[in-house]
Amino acid sequence: MKPDQIYHELKNLADKLSITVIEKNFRNTGIKVKSGLCKVKDKDFFYMDKHISVYKKNQILAECLAKMPLEDIYIVPFIREFLEKHSD
Repeated sequence: MKPDQIYHELKNLADKLSITVIEKNFRNTGIKVKSGLCKVKDKDFFYMDKHISVYKKNQILAECLAKMPLEDIYIVPFIREFLEKHSD
């Protein structure tokens, strides 16, 4: 599966988990900011630096999603394996 397809599938999985993935330009913040999960008013958001490579985006998002309860959600087998490789 191509990296862009993986990223698309990971974002779909995040959506199934009620996590909104938002890509932002972190270069103009003036402070050091990293991509990651946050909760705002009981809603989950994953802020992603839009300037990093799709490979890094896949890695960061997979590490986050691998920690979520995924047992009852259908996940494409390739993506499930990808998540297992990126779990702690």
